[in-house]
Amino acid sequence: MNYTEETFQLFSKHVNPSMAASLRLAGLDVVEDHAEGAFIWDSDGRRYLDFLGLYGTMSVGHRHPRVVEAVRRQLDRMAMPAKVMLSRPAAELAERLTSLAPGNMQYAFFGNSGAEAVEGAIKIARAATGRHKIVSAFNAFHGKTMGALALTPKPEYQTPFLPMLTGVAHVPFGDLAALDAVCDADTAALILEPVQGEGGVIIPPPGYLRAARQLTSERGVLLIADEVQTGLGRTGKWFAVQHDDIEPDMMTLAKALGGGIMPIGAFLARKELWKPFEQDYKVHSSTFGGNPLACSAGLATLQVIEDEGLVLRSAELGASMLASLQRLQAQFPYFITQVRGLGLMIGIEFVSADVGTLFISEMSKQGVLTAFGLNQPKMIRIEPPLNLTDDEAQLGLEAIETSLVGVKTELEHFGLLSNGVLAVSD
Repeated sequence: MNYTEETFQLFSKHVNPSMAASLRLAGLDVVEDHAEGAFIWDSDGRRYLDFLGLYGTMSVGHRHPRVVEAVRRQLDRMAMPAKVMLSRPAAELAERLTSLAPGNMQYAFFGNSGAEAVEGAIKIARAATGRHKIVSAFNAFHGKTMGALALTPKPEYQTPFLPMLTGVAHVPFGDLAALDAVCDADTAALILEPVQGEGGVIIPPPGYLRAARQLTSERGVLLIADEVQTGLGRTGKWFAVQHDDIEPDMMTLAKALGGGIMPIGAFLARKELWKPFEQDYKVHSSTFGGNPLACSAGLATLQVIEDEGLVLRSAELGASMLASLQRLQAQFPYFITQVRGLGLMIGIEFVSADVGTLFISEMSKQGVLTAFGLNQPKMIRIEPPLNLTDDEAQLGLEAIETSLVGVKTELEHFGLLSNGVLAVSD
């Protein structure tokens, strides 16, 4: 048994059999070995252009030398915190994030993931308002820990773990009338992704976020912006809420914050909301949260994004790639229903999940990695590093076009596409 097959068998037996089977179906049952910049190599030495970026995590690419060096320097000093002394990296990162964030953010709490950040935001919303109800949107994705899962209304994720956290309501994303009806005197907070990521790169109607901000302010409801996937330049602004020029009460961050080197999550909040924590710091804590390695990575990442102009790069390259992909959509209208995006957060929506899976497989043959949205398997995401070069972008676009031709050929071969008429749909 060779190394790859042995790894497949071990992964299937001891880690995740359904994931292993899915990867084999997509032609990605290979073993990742090393990575640099926008590329990953498997154990056989084959190179892949990473257009998935760990779901938006790799904003500065794999192993950016400045982030690696920052973590290495910190590792030579102290890796994990004592938690009974002050942490300079945590203090500096909190100051940097709150100064970048829109509005009057003063405090930051650090955990290890986006889901942890959401859990903390739920707790502080209830404690600060004395209310219990949390409102989220249908098609949202806020995480899979129990509290965050209650805000992620997908039956496939929730059903095995019922009952969910009580006091949660859901509204259609972009529907102001529904929001008006549900935000009542019992509502502590409304949590929204400024752009729904796993739901299919869904951009809200113009003015929706601004109107939601006004409504929540009038009713004493806190607005939590879940910027775990959209934050830190991904959409062409430092934070996606800045497209609508709004100031949330709280914000959750993760993914790109660790520079692709360290896992880290955070939630930010206005000073007035922090009273429960000011009164007793022990009410919410994390052993590994805010550790020196992760915070050093975060500080270096923010500096790289600023120094390399990656927010503007995301806006400009994203607009160019979106236009190119929309031209490709016009060439393959029988199985691409829409291409949409903001910055370098782009989704290609196919007529069915099966056609989307076929596209992923064709892309892997071309040496390009991508994946579907967890809530919307018909949508294939394009989330490359923000420092992607023009040549790398062109390489990816050419692979997409070749893969679409391959999808067309496969559908015709199996008699599912004839004279521009597709015989399969969702």
